[in-house]
Amino acid sequence: MKNYTITVNGNVYDVTVEEGAGSGSAPVAKAAPKAAPKAAPAAAPKASGAAGSIKVEAGAAGKVFKIEAGVGQAVKKGDAVVIIEAMKMEIPVVAPSDGTVASIDVAVGDAVEAGATLATLN
Repeated sequence: MKNYTITVNGNVYDVTVEEGAGSGSAPVAKAAPKAAPKAAPAAAPKASGAAGSIKVEAGAAGKVFKIEAGVGQAVKKGDAVVIIEAMKMEIPVVAPSDGTVASIDVAVGDAVEAGATLATLN
């Protein structure tokens, strides 16, 4: 296994790459964020209910792979809210602060751009 530090759109990720087990499989990479995205005032959500005051934004462009938190769920700073897949890597998008999920503004399979609001917190 090899460890790398990668910066994507100002967000720093520690990445561990593991070699495949001789079956011709490609390397598998897992990313863990080193710094959470900055919080900003909320914009209007996509028909998911009331918006919160803290945005959870995508750090990189990709496809929504999994939604880890639901509306009304309490989250702590650094907890994964949404998982994005980019270049065959799963990238957790984490809560920038403690709060309660007010809205989830994406669905699994949605393509998102860097900086897009994925969810909001109160």
